[in-house]
Amino acid sequence: MTVRRSAPVSPAPAPAATHAAPGSASPGARRGKLDLDPALVARARALAAQAGAPVVELARRHTTVAVERATLRLAGVTGADPDGIPWVNRLVDAVVADLGLGHGVALPVWHAMAEHGVTDPTLLAQKAAAGSVRFTVPTGRARRAAATAARRAVAAGLRRIDQRRRERDRLIRRYGDPPQRPWIYLIVATGDIYEDIPQAQAAAKAGADIIAVIRSTGQSLLDYVPEGATREGYAGTYATQENFRLMRAALDETSREVGRYIRLTNYASGLCMPEMAVLAGLERLDMMLNDSMYGILFRDINPIRTFVDQRFARQVHARAGIIINTGEDNYLTTADAVEAAHTVTVSQLLNEYFAHEAGLADWQLGLGHAFEINPELPESFRLELAHALLARELFPDAPLKWMPPTKHMTGDIFRGNLLDGFFNLAGVMTGQSILLVGMMTEAIATPWLSDRDIALQNVKYVLTAAGNLHEDFVPVPGGFIQRRAHQVLAEAVALLERIVDDGLLTAIGEGTFGVMRRPADGGRGLEGVAAKEPDYHNPATDLLEATSSEGVPPSEVGPGHDRA
Repeated sequence: MTVRRSAPVSPAPAPAATHAAPGSASPGARRGKLDLDPALVARARALAAQAGAPVVELARRHTTVAVERATLRLAGVTGADPDGIPWVNRLVDAVVADLGLGHGVALPVWHAMAEHGVTDPTLLAQKAAAGSVRFTVPTGRARRAAATAARRAVAAGLRRIDQRRRERDRLIRRYGDPPQRPWIYLIVATGDIYEDIPQAQAAAKAGADIIAVIRSTGQSLLDYVPEGATREGYAGTYATQENFRLMRAALDETSREVGRYIRLTNYASGLCMPEMAVLAGLERLDMMLNDSMYGILFRDINPIRTFVDQRFARQVHARAGIIINTGEDNYLTTADAVEAAHTVTVSQLLNEYFAHEAGLADWQLGLGHAFEINPELPESFRLELAHALLARELFPDAPLKWMPPTKHMTGDIFRGNLLDGFFNLAGVMTGQSILLVGMMTEAIATPWLSDRDIALQNVKYVLTAAGNLHEDFVPVPGGFIQRRAHQVLAEAVALLERIVDDGLLTAIGEGTFGVMRRPADGGRGLEGVAAKEPDYHNPATDLLEATSSEGVPPSEVGPGHDRA
């Protein structure tokens, strides 16, 4: 797929007061700060839905080992064998060995439990691992009994997630939300959960509103979730249920101390995306990184596996009241931020469609963008403002997550701190909701605590000094920023038209996003995908589909934002 890209707009003088700028409307007819054409915006969304619908249908027709393991986790299967292999893995592997994956695991598992007089599915997993259980697909009365028992067990897990969601709402009412927008989002990544905790608490006391525990390098490619608390990890800490629990409890303590609710973020991506979503819901995480294409592009995970897993994960996130953070910022680390700006907009629109289809509300859509234009480029800041404001106006009710500069950081920490200041200012001027704290040592190593303190001071100064500057920032009608935003939107629509014609999987295979070519028949995890047989049954997908179709009431205290 070849997409012709026009050059970025050049600076233009402000139009004379007595003459309307080309394409501008009278002040009373202006449509937001960018005067976007509502018909073109509507067409962009319609095209995104057309492009995404075949992928959703593909996801509906398939299951994965991760979806089946997540179902068992909802039903209460926990723990791992002496070698550290989770019992959910052992149980799914045993069912697959006897029957394949296409029937699902719920009916064979609960039928076997009835046959062997076992009431605990974890115990059944242990028996299966020892080779003392054989699995069959029940029929007739046995099938109905197994389906009823499986649904009851899975529904209990979903009720626990519902309970944690209500608990979050109560705590937000008790402690309150941060008074300002954007919320300050800060990363910890020591590799040791017991070192992460004091760093996270110190960061929250210093002003951070959201703590993100970065996941250990390579965990995306593990087809299992490690068990227990972990004390070693490279460039991050392993995502486990126990690590989730420990950090959530610590931040609850800090929430009481500082008088505002501190949110916790981790990852629902990689080969265990559905399981991570379930564990996050059970342990009351507030945000999860969950992008429709990140794993495909940057971890070479099979596209079909990713889209199947993502849909299930997002249905869980919708149920749990979790805000997703998408990964468009990553595209700009491999592609030029000016030339590829429209691909970010396309991905945001696709992420919105996939999220809505899975039941997520607008307030849960932390769509991604990044401050990655080469600072040496003339008018780079104006271009950044155009792109950021375009995202804000296309998705006015979404808590957009704005990423700091990384690609063009160098060893010059003073220049880095200045770039971060400009990034913070862009976030304030365009009404962003979530601002990831940039570190001036981003390009050197994992930042020192002192570096984090300086970075927080930078953010707090800009947020305090600029205040509600977004109320006053209105681009000149027909000027540089408006024209650049219109150009990017038009290019996004043109690309979506081509994707609708060729198919999203083809576009991904041809390197449309992030310059990464990922064919649908390749990538990691493909062996864990299966087409559903006619007798496929999964109570988790049935219950979550009902939630998606009926809608889940938003949290009583949703993450509002200041509109640009």
